[in-house]
Amino acid sequence: MTMTGDSATETLTRAPSGTRRLLAAGAEASFETHVRTFGALPARDSAALLAELEASGLAGRGGAAFPTWRKLAAAAAAGSRRRGQAPIVIANGSEGEPLSWKDQVLLQNAPHLVLDGMLTAARAIGARSLILYSGSESIGAVERAIAERPDARGIEVVEAADSFIAGEASAVVHAIESGDPRPIDRTAHLTDSGLRGRPTLVQNVETLAHLGLIARYGGDWFRSVGSRKEPGTRLVTVTGDVPRSGVFEVATDATLLDVLDVVQLDARRASAALVGGYHGAWIPASSFDVRMTPGELGRFGAQPGAGIIHVIGAQRCGLDATAEIVEYLAGQTARQCGPCMFGLPTMAERFSALAHGEAAVENARELLRLSDLIVGRGGCHHPDGTVRLIRSALDVFHADVDAHARGLCTRSPR
Repeated sequence: MTMTGDSATETLTRAPSGTRRLLAAGAEASFETHVRTFGALPARDSAALLAELEASGLAGRGGAAFPTWRKLAAAAAAGSRRRGQAPIVIANGSEGEPLSWKDQVLLQNAPHLVLDGMLTAARAIGARSLILYSGSESIGAVERAIAERPDARGIEVVEAADSFIAGEASAVVHAIESGDPRPIDRTAHLTDSGLRGRPTLVQNVETLAHLGLIARYGGDWFRSVGSRKEPGTRLVTVTGDVPRSGVFEVATDATLLDVLDVVQLDARRASAALVGGYHGAWIPASSFDVRMTPGELGRFGAQPGAGIIHVIGAQRCGLDATAEIVEYLAGQTARQCGPCMFGLPTMAERFSALAHGEAAVENARELLRLSDLIVGRGGCHHPDGTVRLIRSALDVFHADVDAHARGLCTRSPR
């Protein structure tokens, strides 16, 4: 595993080994250090790159985990069909999720890998317009990196809005186009019709950084670490009741225990971990041996998502922690569909009452009933993600619901 606290810079004469990949050039790597570490970016034709990407098995690291080669192939095909409308590449580094720092760490320490991925993707799909959508905290690092290399001078940098839903792909396009960072209900895929009506490839910055490495070292190298179905490494952000918080690069098949061992946490001191962020699911401490793969996490209704792990200690109340998150999510809506405008605020009120021991059993039943009404009816995935979190909390902390109903919860709310 690679930690952001490791400041040693290694000059690599061959492909990085182990899990020290994305951050192999060290902290705040200059273009000179970047090239000395990874070598020059090779020029590969579209067909060869797409074949290598398909062989690599790289999936998106922004949350959806869609096969990267399929998105590039779709954008390239749409660009071929629509003459005069060259595709657009957007690197999404907005990171509106409060528990995630990985994109910020990547853009501030390895921006050139992200630029490599953007340039490689543009070449593969025939794009002429490239946009890097970044949070304000990383704008300076990105602009300095672009200024260091002539091949990136045409990349436009747009500051992302500071909101939870601003990182959703359609919201990114909408924000760049109109300044309004709200998701929009689209019938056409962005790869067919996105920004300014052109085929648009929106990829998370970590996904593009991996692409920059695959362009150099190939799909077989990428697959040498991780699981067969989802190979490679991923960046994870670990927060909460842990001795050390931070961003770490881990193999995709690492267990939750593996990650928590790196942050020096004794699992016996934990109650549960929220995996996948505010739209994720809780994993009880008794199941921390689960691997961080979609297949194994799926048993708990979770996915790796953007690589978020938030731990609550054994003395923390999981219901109270969830109530705070649901209240936040209810205030982060686009206010353009019924489930967001009315459903989520009602669920937030119900969950808060449950956490405070007010008709706990009745409120738990009502939350499940409302969940069934809301799922699949929103204008974007925000309501569904919130429901996922609520259902997970009611399952994992079911004993606490009973304790709250009897006024016996002895855990601290914070």
